[in-house]
Amino acid sequence: MADNHSPFKAGPLLSRILEPQDLRAQFGVEDLPQVCDELRQYIVDVVSEKGGHFGASLGVVELTVALHYVFNTPEDQIVWDVGHQAYGHKILTGRRDQFHTNRIHKGLSGFPKRSESPFDTFGVGHSSTSISAALGMSVANKIKGDLRQHIAVIGDGAMTAGLAFEGLNHGGWQDNNMIVVLNDNCMSIDPNVGALKEYLTDITTSHTYNRVKDEVWQLLGKVSKFGPDAQTIVSKVSDMVKGSLLQQSNMFESLNFRYFGPIDGHDVEQVEHVLRDLKDIPGPKLLHLLTKKGKGYAPAEAGSPTKWHAPGLFNKDTGEIIKVVPKSPEPPKYQDVFGHTIIELAEKDERIVGVTPAMPTGCSLKFMMEAMPDRAFDVGIAEQHAVTFSAGMATQGMVPFCNIYSSFMQRAYDQVVHDVALQKLHVVFCLDRGGMAGADGPTHHGVFDLAYMRCIPNMIVSAPMNEEELRNLMYTASADNHGPFSIRYPRGQGVMTDWKTPLRKVKVGTGRRVRNGEDVAILGIGHLGNHALKAAEQLEADGISAAMYDMRFVKPLDETLLHEVFGKFDKVITVEDGCIQGGMGSAVLEFAADQGYMARIERLGVPDRWIEHGTQSELYSECGYNVDDIAASARKLVGVALNGAQKAG
Repeated sequence: MADNHSPFKAGPLLSRILEPQDLRAQFGVEDLPQVCDELRQYIVDVVSEKGGHFGASLGVVELTVALHYVFNTPEDQIVWDVGHQAYGHKILTGRRDQFHTNRIHKGLSGFPKRSESPFDTFGVGHSSTSISAALGMSVANKIKGDLRQHIAVIGDGAMTAGLAFEGLNHGGWQDNNMIVVLNDNCMSIDPNVGALKEYLTDITTSHTYNRVKDEVWQLLGKVSKFGPDAQTIVSKVSDMVKGSLLQQSNMFESLNFRYFGPIDGHDVEQVEHVLRDLKDIPGPKLLHLLTKKGKGYAPAEAGSPTKWHAPGLFNKDTGEIIKVVPKSPEPPKYQDVFGHTIIELAEKDERIVGVTPAMPTGCSLKFMMEAMPDRAFDVGIAEQHAVTFSAGMATQGMVPFCNIYSSFMQRAYDQVVHDVALQKLHVVFCLDRGGMAGADGPTHHGVFDLAYMRCIPNMIVSAPMNEEELRNLMYTASADNHGPFSIRYPRGQGVMTDWKTPLRKVKVGTGRRVRNGEDVAILGIGHLGNHALKAAEQLEADGISAAMYDMRFVKPLDETLLHEVFGKFDKVITVEDGCIQGGMGSAVLEFAADQGYMARIERLGVPDRWIEHGTQSELYSECGYNVDDIAASARKLVGVALNGAQKAG
């Protein structure tokens, strides 16, 4: 069937696949390589023009096709870890014609999403959840007497997280038939780190093991010939081969998972054959696949996996990434200001170290890792460990800058509370991607940190309005031991081209008046303060005099500044790129109530619902706090007050 609604043309076989049952009904195993080629080309065609995650999806094309060919999806349930690799899955499961809307506002989600398709069995976006989720599904269906299959697909990077091992530890001893597919490409977004990487390398590079493993597979393929005792025979042979050929015992089998592999993840016919065998083998099983990110697209294969993780738009024929060259100097990204400033601080203060859980490129700690490799640490996908590791260093007099995306910090909340704040340790939390994250959607929006950090005793909660303030807050947080100190900033660019300003301390708990006014006060926190300032300037043209205040700290609040605000204004607007409940606006309301102020207060921020994906600008508009929305709220507030006064007169 032709692509009636898509501007992109699918190949002759792929065009016949609307859902996986078409794949299973119309094609033999010998057709699968061509299906893979066409699927890979379709991903290249769309992503090159529309953007999105790239390398991961190309790396699992063969696995995706084989899974949907062997298993009766969606009856049989596949859980994709993180979901960066699920583009092929979406294309094969009824969404090919809509795939060009991927990550676009009101279009398809960039990740598997239960409300989008019955083939998306579990909503994902953060790493390492697949094993636990698939195990829960498997156990639930066994209780119901439902014998459907459950498959978790997890990468070697995601496998390093504690949650993955918790799932394996439970799954190995729970009576279930779950299959875990380990997609081993030796590369997460940034280079994979840790002992597991070395362990997997040991397995995959054991020449003796790889020479003999085929004999094991031949044996498995002839299971039926051994009669009822086949499982015992196969188990003994597998244990003997793996135990004798590897330098160490098999970690997965020590967790009671039957280990199979490693096999070539780009040989679709072999992958299909092995998966079909595994369907009939009882108990928890782990299949180890060797794949390559960007497989089948030469520039991605040859280039940096980090670069090709989400390359933006590119010329599919040449592989040249399309970059818009600015006509004049532009402000830097906040992450880069952090990356360069921490080096500047560390050069003057030997106590300063940097920590990130697997995002050195995303948060720009990579600069420090290059300049000071002994003082910057990528701990892998392990947010909980990152926080407590930082706490441990703080007890010894170091000043860790623990940089974690706002949304990911939620995973380490217990450690922030008990291991850092309770002990009042000198750890500086730099929360990147605070606020709307854009096209990655609700799993990545960092909208809760102002609220969840504000309620913790001993915690200082701050957000810079611009690059200069970010630098000064970092300096302030490092210079004196204030205890735990949180600094949040958004994804994307700041507002200053000449941003490398002299460092100076900021008095903790102080904001600033940026603009005088008479009719209404607008209180901003963080980068949105720039929107508030523009709104105030816009209001001036309407004859409305708006003052603008940069709160800078949510905790402790600048009470002196707030007394000034409420002593002068009875109409106040708060603006924040975060949840309404418990955020800066709530803090201001609490202060006003406690002090007996009777002002009319309008809070602008993220409403009490999940905000889907789109550009940051689109989402600001959806939530009602872009520049025009702030100005409109002020007009309404002032207008209501004037109308009331007129009626009273």
